[in-house]
Parts: sequence; structure tokens; C-alpha cells
Amino acid sequence: MTKIEFNTMVLRQASSLRSYALHFTHDADDANDLVQDTMLKAITYYNKFKEGTNLKGWLYTIMKNTFINNYRRFVKMSTFVTKSEEISSANLVFSSTKNQGEAKFVMDDIRRALDKLPEDYYVPFTMYFEGHKYHEIADHLTIPIGTVKTRIHVARKLLKKNLKAYDNGVKKPIYAEEE
Repeated sequence: MTKIEFNTMVLRQASSLRSYALHFTHDADDANDLVQDTMLKAITYYNKFKEGTNLKGWLYTIMKNTFINNYRRFVKMSTFVTKSEEISSANLVFSSTKNQGEAKFVMDDIRRALDKLPEDYYVPFTMYFEGHKYHEIADHLTIPIGTVKTRIHVARKLLKKNLKAYDNGVKKPIYAEEE
């Protein structure tokens, strides 16, 4: 079979290829592009076609593989490249403000505030924060439970004062305000 005969046979399959392409793309323009890519590959690699085999099946296989490869390429590119007009201002705000950098600053400030606590307040507060009960802290430090509660309360007040920058201005209920 000559190349011209092969090209003619491929061109005769264009309408059935278009129907098959619509099955994949669900869009007429994309289907036409897929048919064009399929026919170009078929004509380019006509020497790979074995005469006497099913031409339509061979073309359908080329089309299916072309569609899959294009889809994979599209997915790969869209995960790496985002066009600037696709990023909304809400997403920009989220990506610039909700990151681990902010959390690191907050944690550093909390550590500094804890380090400023006198040891009499630091130890009971950290033990309580780690989940120890008042009586366990009292036994460990050999002090009365009332003293443990007072030291934890004072530690909270000192931390609140040292971390005032993080007070978001939300009004607390009256019963929660300290005098």
C-alpha cells in the first residue's frame, strides 16, 4: 500500500473518529483537535500499520492514547503552573496569611513569655498544662493544693499580660472578665 492510499483510507475514517473523539472530550472543538492529532500521528507513523489489520481499531487506539497523554500532560501542568488571573484575592490572602511562618512567631512569643515566668509559677503551670492534676503537682512540689491553684492562676495572668499583643479585641462575657 502506498502512502497516498493509506492517507486516503485514514481520511475516510474522519467522521467516525470525530464521533469517538466526542465520547472523550464532550466538546466539538476539542474533539476536532483530537481527530487532527490522531490523523497526524497515523499519517506520520503509517509504516507502523500492518496491512490487512483493522485500520479503524488502530486509529481508535491512537486516539485513546493521545487523549490520555494530553490529559496527563494537562493535569501535570496545571498542578505546577497557576495562571495569575485564576488566583482570586481571597486565595492570595489565604496563602499569604495562613502559613507556618506566623505560627512560628506565635510559638516563639509564647516560649519567651513562659521563660519570663518566675520558677515558682513556671513549674506548676507547665505541669498543669501537661495534664497533671492539682494534687499531683502539690505532692511533687510538696506545697498545699491552694498554693498550686494560686500559682497557676498568677502564671496565667502573667502570660496574658506578656501576650497582650495577641488579644484580638473580642469582648469576653462579664463572668469571664477578671477584675
